[in-house]
Amino acid sequence: MIELDQMKLELQQYEKPLEEVRDSLDLDFKKQRIEELSRESEAPDFWSNADVANKKMKQLKDLQNLVEEADGLSTSYEDMMMLIEMGNEEEDRSMIDTIREDLDTFKEKLEEMRLSTLLTGEYDDSNAIVSLNAGAGGTESCDWCSMLYRMYTRWADRKGFSIEVMNYIDGDEAGIKSVDFQINGTNAYGYLKSERGVHRLVRISPFNAQGKRQTSFVSCDVMPDIQKDIDIVINPDDIRIDTYRSSGAGGQHINKTSSAIRITHFPSGIVVTCQNERSQFQNKDKAMQMLKAKLYMKKMEEEQAKLAGIRGEVKDIAWGSQIRSYVLQPYTLVKDTRTQEETSNTGAVLDGDIDRFINAYLKMEAGKAERANL
Repeated sequence: MIELDQMKLELQQYEKPLEEVRDSLDLDFKKQRIEELSRESEAPDFWSNADVANKKMKQLKDLQNLVEEADGLSTSYEDMMMLIEMGNEEEDRSMIDTIREDLDTFKEKLEEMRLSTLLTGEYDDSNAIVSLNAGAGGTESCDWCSMLYRMYTRWADRKGFSIEVMNYIDGDEAGIKSVDFQINGTNAYGYLKSERGVHRLVRISPFNAQGKRQTSFVSCDVMPDIQKDIDIVINPDDIRIDTYRSSGAGGQHINKTSSAIRITHFPSGIVVTCQNERSQFQNKDKAMQMLKAKLYMKKMEEEQAKLAGIRGEVKDIAWGSQIRSYVLQPYTLVKDTRTQEETSNTGAVLDGDIDRFINAYLKMEAGKAERANL
């Protein structure tokens, strides 16, 4: 049948890309590492150090999921080829829609896996710390901040990632004034680094009795949760450490003691806060880790900007610039100003379906890297 023959030709075009993705993942090494970690986990003293054991178990699970996903794609390819042959032999037109659906799913998953191989930055595989801050606009901006917070938590849920809220300040009337939260999962930072910048919302304000259209802004900052020691020296005289009583969601303990920590770094103007841990000491350690990470990323950005200036390049995006617009009235459209990726399905985007924007950004950055190497 013509339809099945066309799908066979389409599927065959992905045979080489599938092989290239599998090669880039170095699956043989990963399978060997899975065997090593599995043997270690069976040792009687494996859980003698809980922190080390948990990290190894997480690594084992991540490797198993990756290998399973890659092998699943290969199996899907072979199964579809077999179904196409069977459909042609039996001239069964009822199989056309099923194979078409399987092929579209295969292409989508292959593209996602291919893009994940582009996450080769030093900290791309790290957890991500996301900070959302409402801009000018009072209640309207605070409500927009809460919408974005929900969008990212829904995205994390889709990925199977976990979330830890580190700092949460309610809006005066509604919404969220600011929130810092950590998304834990392999490549969380690699994906979410594309979200850093200002997000703009246009809609009919639910807080305006006259039903006027309102524009609101929320800034989003993303940094990796860097676990290893960073070569950043902080002079004690350059910082101020404040303690205060925690607020917001967090259970009974969080509001009883002044365990929350705020660290202000005078030379850079960077302020970090942490209130999610049970003790003041734990919050202080986490806040210092965040401060070092922010200073390290700032240093890297300055060095990259200097190199770009030497090369005579113009940076596409400045720190804090608007990266995406979400228009709910008078029409519906979400558009990324960097990649020009857009969709009219605003409801799906605000419900966490942001992979199309993340993937477009990764493709754009990969293209820049290829051109730079020419």
